[in-house]
Amino acid sequence: MLAATTGSGGTIRLREADYIWFVRSEMTKMGVVMFRLMLLGAFTAVGLATVGDVLAADGPVPANVAAAVADSTRPAGDVKTDLNRKPAETLAFADVKPGMSVGEFFPGGGYFTRMLSGAVGVSGHVYAIENVNWAGRLTAVLAEGRLTNVSEEALPFGTVSFPKPLDLVWLTQNYHDLKIAQYGQVDTVAFNRAVFGSLKPGGTYFILDHEAPVGIDLPTIARLHRIEKAQVIHEVTAAGFELVAEGNFLRRPDDDHTLPVKDKQVQGQTDQWALRFVKPRER
Repeated sequence: MLAATTGSGGTIRLREADYIWFVRSEMTKMGVVMFRLMLLGAFTAVGLATVGDVLAADGPVPANVAAAVADSTRPAGDVKTDLNRKPAETLAFADVKPGMSVGEFFPGGGYFTRMLSGAVGVSGHVYAIENVNWAGRLTAVLAEGRLTNVSEEALPFGTVSFPKPLDLVWLTQNYHDLKIAQYGQVDTVAFNRAVFGSLKPGGTYFILDHEAPVGIDLPTIARLHRIEKAQVIHEVTAAGFELVAEGNFLRRPDDDHTLPVKDKQVQGQTDQWALRFVKPRER
């Protein structure tokens, strides 16, 4: 059973399935950030969150993002991880807007794909590229027929190929995988240049990943599944991008950067950075 606080200030206890329904309905009515503020007392009382967790948004959450996160068709398993992954803050930081053309790398089971689809709306489109050796999970999601503005292509790892110029390229928790040879040999210099070429002038390249120890080498990246923020900034700006914003909403200073991200001591609570790069308009 989980405690939940209603908009009128009362406290109720709900089964997990009912709690997920409650979260969705209340977020739709109140907006994501205000809803988190309202739940602060209940979450902290049962040890689910701290004040910093709840108030970690870098800015206001737009209506299109709030609606996408609160979508009642999202799987219950996805909703359960929202408190750790902070999708509303993530999409808001990436500046996802209605009508955008978005290229999403390595969507997995579609955790963010579903919300990107809702946030860009019927006038936008999400072009997902999956590693050919990882394909299948999103394919099954798309077969359900709900995400009509999403298409997927399975390509050799590191391939950058989109049918039209994009407003946003999205890469979450997978930039480090480009450094892991067992997934496929990828020249990250060429990869970032290809991303640059795929974007419209003024387009955004959004990257989020797990922070790593200073000076991490390739074998350690493969073992830990982490990468240094400083290394990514160096590589991406070398491709011509400008760094315009850093998001701190998933920074967790207590994370041990020497542990693999799936180690039970840190899994789901890793220190993660978010970076928003822009392709200069004059190029």
